[in-house]
Amino acid sequence: MSRFDLLVAAFAVLAAPAFAQEATDGPGPNLVIEVAGAANGTVVIDLLADVAPLHVAQITALASQGAYDNVVFHRVIDGFMAQTGDVRYGIAGGDLSGAGTGDSDLPNIPAEFTTDLSFQRGVVGMARANDPDSANSQFFIMFAPDEFLDGQYTIVGNVISGMEVVDAIQRGEPPATPDVMVKVTVQP
Repeated sequence: MSRFDLLVAAFAVLAAPAFAQEATDGPGPNLVIEVAGAANGTVVIDLLADVAPLHVAQITALASQGAYDNVVFHRVIDGFMAQTGDVRYGIAGGDLSGAGTGDSDLPNIPAEFTTDLSFQRGVVGMARANDPDSANSQFFIMFAPDEFLDGQYTIVGNVISGMEVVDAIQRGEPPATPDVMVKVTVQP
């Protein structure tokens, strides 16, 4: 094998993970979020049903009901994460003063913490109150690694496409002009 062939083979091996990171579907189910505002585009999240089956079931049920449609990103901290999913108080065009304190009509979910995964860039976790078993509808997407969250919050998925859209989400708690999940669907 020539040096050129070795270089091509090495490049193919090195390039493969980057390509896989930008795939448009994962083992699934996949949460597909159409975002409008300063961040405009599609985010695809591979939901980890094998890691957090109860949380993934709740997210997919809410998305299937249309509960996440027109919900804002209400807490966006630069260098940390973008939080959304308050289906009670985070509705676009409404009074956002209570955004981040709401939940859905479904019951809270018991924690499904794992020590096998870590909160890295693009990881999606469930938001909760102080009670570890209080996750309900809100979730967040990591801008950067933060291992402090490991074992404290349930990991539910990974962004597999559209991280540039997440990066463009307006910062603030809540942002002055929050970005909106205009349509959220689930693909098997």
